[in-house]
This record gives sequence, structure tokens and C-alpha cells, in this order.
Amino acid sequence: MNLAHLLEAGMLVCFGFSWPINVVKAYKARTAKSTSLAFIILIITGYIAGIGAKLINHQFNYVLAVYFLNLVIVFSNVVVYFRNVALDKKNDAEKGKVVLNKKENENQVVYAHEEMIELKKDLREEVSRKAYNVALMGGTYDKEIPSEEIAESCDLDFDIINRSTFALSLRNAKEYYKKYVAGLESDGMILHLGQEDKELFKANPSEFDNLYLGLISLIKGNNRDCRLALVSVKNSANEVYVNEMNNHIKAIASSEQAVFVNLENASLWNPEGAKASSDFAAGMGLKIKKPIYDVATMLYSYANQNLVENAGKVSIA
Repeated sequence: MNLAHLLEAGMLVCFGFSWPINVVKAYKARTAKSTSLAFIILIITGYIAGIGAKLINHQFNYVLAVYFLNLVIVFSNVVVYFRNVALDKKNDAEKGKVVLNKKENENQVVYAHEEMIELKKDLREEVSRKAYNVALMGGTYDKEIPSEEIAESCDLDFDIINRSTFALSLRNAKEYYKKYVAGLESDGMILHLGQEDKELFKANPSEFDNLYLGLISLIKGNNRDCRLALVSVKNSANEVYVNEMNNHIKAIASSEQAVFVNLENASLWNPEGAKASSDFAAGMGLKIKKPIYDVATMLYSYANQNLVENAGKVSIA
């Protein structure tokens, strides 16, 4: 046995032994991303050169057989490489679909979320528009004011709810408010009280003030954003103590950041001008809440022109 041939065969066996292991690892990995095709081709070229040298020298022995065996094993790496390349393309395509689907789903979620936000916004605006109301709380004179008809005739986009009652006084106003008015959660309130409290004011103006302030505190505690209008007491006979009572009501309005409405000025209200202003604002795309003063003046302008008070009774003129 030629020792040189034996050593050469040993070299080939050592080099070739790692290739079957590499084939198995590459096959299980199912990806060609860590494999160099150029390196494999270089090894194959080297084996072909070795085989060519043997053939030229007519060395047909077991060493040539080892060359061929190694060449087959290395070439099998090429087959596995191209198989893994095909798998990589397939996986990339599937991942691309997943990414697209994910993006599409994310976009759909975003669109759905935006649509939900718009829907909630529309609902809030609709509920707000319908829920917005102004409450009128007064006595016998106020009870006859047709607030709903007035609101409709003036084309208002909110309700005016008349919760006035017969002979309402400051002494029972808080209990009446809690029972019949607080639940409205009105954005604005018009208070016309004092007609039944003239004797109370004559005897004790401080108690009159305290009862009025207590009612306002209760209203603000129920709805701190409620806008208030305090209406003066009618004084047809121009009595001094009634004028003084109205001065107290005006001072209370000022201290509580409410507006004061003088009944004597209600007849000066210009409904056509006020409606024209509202129409102009609407035409400009402006959504505004009508000032509580205008609402109160609107109601008592109607009352001055259409209600007649005779002997404690109120009737339509």
C-alpha cells in the first residue's frame, strides 16, 4: 500500500467528514440565509481539480473514489441550498402578507376608532342640544307665561320650561326647587320671587336676603355652571318699599354673578331685532346659547303685553 496515497485519502476523509453534518444542519434549518453558495462552489471546484489531476496521471485507485464521494456530498449541499432559498422566498411572501394584513387591520381599527369618535361627538352634540334648557321659577303671575310656545315662535334651539307655581314665596322656594326643578339640570334659570314676600321684606330685609341667597346657593350646588337671572318685583303703584326690595334683588344678583332683569324694561325688548341677530349668527355657522337676560326679557315682554293681573288673579289680556 502506497503511504502517500493513504495519507491523501486520510486528508480527504477528514475534509469530507464535516460535509454530511453540514447537509443535515442546513436541511433542518430550512433557510439559506447563513449559507454561502460561493464557498460551496469553490470547494466543488477544488474537488473537480483534484479528480482531474488523478485522471491525467492515470491514478485510478481508492483515493479517486474518495474524491468522488466527497464531491457528491458537497454537491448535495448545493441541492439543499436551493431548496432553502425556495423556502425563504415562501416565508418572506407569507410574512409580507401578514404585515399587510396587520397594517390593514390596524388601519381598519383606526378608521373604526375615528368613526366611533365622530359618532360619540355627534351624539354628545345631539344630546347637548336636546338637553339644554332654561327653567322659569316664579309665582302666580309667571305660571301663565306660555314658555314653550314663546320658544317655538322665536325659533329657539332649546327648551324653556316653566316650573312656576301658585303663590311661591322665598320661605318654601328651596323645598319646591328640590322637588320640582332640580331634576331638570337646567343650564339657565330665571327666578322671579318676592311678590309673596313683601311683608317679610317689610319686617326683616336681612331674612329676605338670606332666604334668596340660600336658594341661589342650593341652585349652584346642584349645577355650578347654571346661569341665573333674577327678575324684579312688579311695582305698578311705585311703592317705596318695593323699590327697595328690587334694589336688594339687584344687589344679590351682582354679588352672585347673576343678571338682573327689570320688569319695567321688558316692554322695550325688540323681538324682531333679537331674532335677526340669531338668524345672522346661524347663517355664519355660529352656534351660540342665547344670553339668559334675553330669554328673561323675551318672556316678560310677552307677560307685560298679554297678561293682566286683577285682584291677585292673572288672566290673558
